[in-house]
Amino acid sequence: MLVLALDTATPTLVVGLARWSADGGAELLAERAVASGNRHAELLTPAVREVLAESGLALRELDALVVGLGPGPFTGLRVGVVTAAALGDARGLPVHGVCSLDAVGDGARSVVTDARRKEVHWATYDAAGTRLSGPGVDRPEDAPVTDPVVGDVRFAERLGRAVGEAEVTTAGLVRAAAPSFGRPPAPLEPLYLRRPDAVPSVTRKTVSQ
Repeated sequence: MLVLALDTATPTLVVGLARWSADGGAELLAERAVASGNRHAELLTPAVREVLAESGLALRELDALVVGLGPGPFTGLRVGVVTAAALGDARGLPVHGVCSLDAVGDGARSVVTDARRKEVHWATYDAAGTRLSGPGVDRPEDAPVTDPVVGDVRFAERLGRAVGEAEVTTAGLVRAAAPSFGRPPAPLEPLYLRRPDAVPSVTRKTVSQ
């Protein structure tokens, strides 16, 4: 089963192609992890093309897509989810959404990623990789995480504990989505967790004649 996976929930855009089987897991065929900042819309489609070219495969050969649903910034998430939905619709492919934090690290762990506003997105997992709590968003000092912690190492001091560097990976995205393969995918609902930074103005400007 050929799966194209993508995630735009963090400043590192991830696109990858993997061959998945129930007995062998995810075999990575090609992957791009690009430091994209706020340029997800500009860099996502070229990254998809590069991954397909490197693997020597075409969109028509895919069996499914997986997309990270966040939590993450409003604009970045929207780019990834809309792109995945459009590709799935164009090729008649199922699109499976997963929590992006589920694709960071494996086994028993807590995951933290940058939520901006001096906060972190977090989630905790048991030894089997099943999410126990989260996703949530808090100040690092208030995040209910336990060792080991992986994710964004910049928050180690404020968390008061060591953080192992880890990011979203293609293998992680496919592994997180695997239980839903073979079933109709759930609706793609991004995990924003809080209101967008940009809000409509509530004041009216007087227009002079």
